[in-house]
This record gives sequence, C-alpha cells and structure tokens, in this order.
Amino acid sequence: MTDDAGWPVEITLSRDGRRLAVGWADGARHELSAELLRVESPSAEVQGHSPEQKTTVPGKRNVTIRDVQQVGSYAVRLVFSDGHDTGIYTWSALRRFGDEGAEMFSAYEAALARQGLSRG
Repeated sequence: MTDDAGWPVEITLSRDGRRLAVGWADGARHELSAELLRVESPSAEVQGHSPEQKTTVPGKRNVTIRDVQQVGSYAVRLVFSDGHDTGIYTWSALRRFGDEGAEMFSAYEAALARQGLSRG
C-alpha cells in the first residue's frame, strides 16, 4: 500500500451506530463493526502496555458508536455507547481492522470461549 493509498477519503457512521464505513484512496472500502472496534480498541485499557496485558472485553455485542472525532490529520477517536472513548484509531489501525477484521473477530471469539465469557 502506498502512502497515498493509506489515507481514508470517506468515513461514515451508520444511522444506528453499529458500523463505520471507511473508503480509502486506493479504492478499497471496509465496513467495520462497532463491536470489533470496541473490543479491539487501541487504548491502554484494552491493549495494556504489553501483549501480556491485553484484556478480553466481554458483553459488547450491542455496543454502538455515538461519535467520531478527528484527531489531527492522522486518526479518529471513537466514542462508544458504553462510555469508552480513549482509543485513538490511526489510519493504519483502521486499515488493519478492515484488512484483518474477520481474523481479529475470530480470535476474539476464541478468547471469549477460553475464558468462559460471552459477547453478551
């Protein structure tokens, strides 16, 4: 992916807040679920300060995105219906969610199962 291709040209929140659509300069388009974006938030609260500190967040099946706030020219902050708002989603992070989202969600579901937790 070239640097120019890594820039979103459109970010749209669905009316119900359950999906964030991102269109990219290279023509790619991704529909990202609020649940995935919330449970894999790049915040320290979820990711910790090392891979060993990552938290599996249960009960977010019905979470929605209430607001999308631009952060400089490199990211957005998402405000979720459960009050979470500390994750900064850089363009490269959003692209990773789009490109690898299915695998990320499968890994999340497996982590929930291992820990006896549910999506809620």
